[in-house]
Amino acid sequence: MTDASEGVLHTLFRSEQGGHEQVVLCQDRASGLKAVIAIHSTALGPALGGTRFYPYATEEEAVADALNLARGMSYKNALAGLGHGGGKAVIIGDPETLKSEELLLAYGRFVDSLGGRYVTACDVGTYVADMDVVARETRWATGRSPENGGAGDSSVLTAFGVFQGMRASAQHLWGDPTLRDRKVGVAGVGKVGHHLVEHLLEDGAEVVITDVREESVRRVTDRHPRVTVVADTDALIRVEGLDVYAPCALGGALNDESVPALTAKVVCGAANNQLGHPGVEKDLADRGILYAPDYVVNAGGVIQVADELHGFDFDRCRAKAAKIFDTTLAIFARAKADGIPPAAAADRIAEQRMAEARGR
Repeated sequence: MTDASEGVLHTLFRSEQGGHEQVVLCQDRASGLKAVIAIHSTALGPALGGTRFYPYATEEEAVADALNLARGMSYKNALAGLGHGGGKAVIIGDPETLKSEELLLAYGRFVDSLGGRYVTACDVGTYVADMDVVARETRWATGRSPENGGAGDSSVLTAFGVFQGMRASAQHLWGDPTLRDRKVGVAGVGKVGHHLVEHLLEDGAEVVITDVREESVRRVTDRHPRVTVVADTDALIRVEGLDVYAPCALGGALNDESVPALTAKVVCGAANNQLGHPGVEKDLADRGILYAPDYVVNAGGVIQVADELHGFDFDRCRAKAAKIFDTTLAIFARAKADGIPPAAAADRIAEQRMAEARGR
C-alpha cells in the first residue's frame, strides 16, 4: 500500500476529520469517468452535496478532497435546518476536455445506484446544463434548469443568505440589523457578489468592490456609478474605515497575511473555506474581528437545491434562507457563552444536532 493510500485510509477510519459512512469509487472506462462519491452522514436524512469536476494531480488527492467536502456539507446542512446529511462527489479530470454527455450519463447511473442515499447538485466545474444530463439517469440530481423541473441558478438566494448573516453581524456588534451608512468591501462581484452588492446598496451601505474580471466590475459600476473600485483584494482589506469585509471569490481569503492587515470589524462573505488554516478563527477573535462562519451564511444555495426535491417554490426557499439571520445570531451567542470563536461555536451546534438525530 502506498503512503498516499494509507493517508486516505487514516483520514477515513482513524482521524477526527473522518467518520464517513460510505465512500464509493466509480469508473466507466468507455467514457473515461473516474469519480469518488463520499457520504459523511445520513443522520439528518439523505446526504446532499454538489459534484466537483476537477483535474486533481492524483487519485488520492481527489479522495481526500471528497472526504473533506462531504464532511463540510454535513455541518452546512445541519445548520441550515435541512433534513439532509452531508455528501460530495468529485469527478477526476479536466472538464474542458473530458466532460461529455456519455460521461455525465454514466455518472448519473452511479448516483442512482445509491438509491437516494446521495443527492447531487452543481459545484466547481459542473453547471445547470450538466445536472440536466445527469438527471436523465437519476431522480437524485438537483440544480437543474427550470425547463427540466429545477430551480436554475442558486446565486440569488446565496447572496440573500449572506446578506442576512451580515445583518445579524451588525445586530450583534452595533445593536442594529442594518448596514446603512456602513462601509462594506466585497471581494468578487461575480454570480453571487453582484447580487450581494444590490442588497447592500438598497440597505444604504457604502460599497467598495474589487474583482479580477474587469467585465464583472463594469457590470456593477455601469448600474451603480457611486460604487468605489479598488485594484485588488490586498487593497480592499486595507481600505480606511471599512466596517465589513465580504470575501465572495476564492477560498483561503483569511490567512496569516490578510488577517493582520484587515481594517474591517466584521468578516461575512459567500466564499467557501475562507479560513486558510486551523487557528485563523482565533487570530480574528484576538483582533476583535467578528467572523460569520462561511458555511452558515452561504447556505442559501443548498437550501434552494434541497427544495427542488419537493417541487421548487422560491418564496418558501427565501423564507428558509431568511432564517440564516437567526442562526447566525445564535452562533454568536453560543460563542460568547462558551468563550470560543464563532467558527467553533457553529461546529458545536451542528455536531449537537447530528448527535441528537442519531440518538432518536
